Amino acid sequence: MLSRLFSKFGKHIGIDLGTSSTLVYVKDQGIVINEPSVVAINLRTEQILAVGKEAKMMMGKTPPYISVTRPLVHGVISDFEVTEKMLKYFIEKVHQDSFSLATRPRIIVGVPLDITEVERKAVEDAAMAAGARKVHLVEEPMAAAIGARLPIEEAVASMIVDIGGGTADIAVISLSGTVTWKSIHIAGDEINKNIVQYAKDHFNLLVGERYAEELKIKIGSAVPLAEPMECNLRGRDLVTGLPREIIINDEQVRAALTRSVRSLIDNIKSVLEITPPELVADIHERGIVLSGGGSLLSGLDRAIAEVTEIPVRIADDPLTCVVRGTGILLERPDLLEIVGLPSSGSLR
Repeated sequence: MLSRLFSKFGKHIGIDLGTSSTLVYVKDQGIVINEPSVVAINLRTEQILAVGKEAKMMMGKTPPYISVTRPLVHGVISDFEVTEKMLKYFIEKVHQDSFSLATRPRIIVGVPLDITEVERKAVEDAAMAAGARKVHLVEEPMAAAIGARLPIEEAVASMIVDIGGGTADIAVISLSGTVTWKSIHIAGDEINKNIVQYAKDHFNLLVGERYAEELKIKIGSAVPLAEPMECNLRGRDLVTGLPREIIINDEQVRAALTRSVRSLIDNIKSVLEITPPELVADIHERGIVLSGGGSLLSGLDRAIAEVTEIPVRIADDPLTCVVRGTGILLERPDLLEIVGLPSSGSLR
């Protein structure tokens, strides 16, 4: 009786718990939250000061007693307590206008391909502690493929490259299962660090990762642009210790990203090399699909296509593919039964 009451009034939720951003999908409502995975904490009182966009604006600008942290690293939980508080904040935000008895939802969470049993249990425990009634886990590239409306249930290969903030998951999917895959830590955050290092090495300039990310979005590219672009970059001069501003162009930013882009493409090739020939033939005909925020790097699809000689396209609204996939699984319990990961408790 009580479970039927929960089912009737509760909001079932899909979550893309990412290193950079957390997105929340509510059944029958769509995506209701899209916030940075950042939390600001007062270390003196252990009080949460801000979560999401507001917390991200504080990064690098706080006094010593305020810590601004990203509780996930490479897509897995690095700070359990902060992750739990962040999830609780988002779940409560979703249920602000809900019937009070029904605030324990069923939750589907996307996780990286190479997650360990310990890391899997940490996600489940954090979601349960944050207020979930039942937690289901699904691999992020599988959720992304479902969100991109790829025919994952058919006997045909779908290749997805999901490039997030902390990880890039490369997977070949057929008949609702992952056939070959690779998970690497070359993703959005690593590319930001490439720009920070380039500014240090070539300009003796120390810049923050947030400004490096803004530069990447404005003029970053994987192939030469049709028209040259340049942008101002501000930071601290490593010689004088004083503020300094330089002008950097797209060619210099591209040089900073070259190693990471090349490594990503090499890993895509290595997955293709271990994929059965029948499935490779499907991929050659149907192409590779890119999802995640990293797929929006200008010209990345062209760079991959030139090296692999396979058509490459970016999924519609690539930033939301994973969370939209969890939303579809909320409506398809039969498919969730097949693609969902076993509970960490059932593995013991």
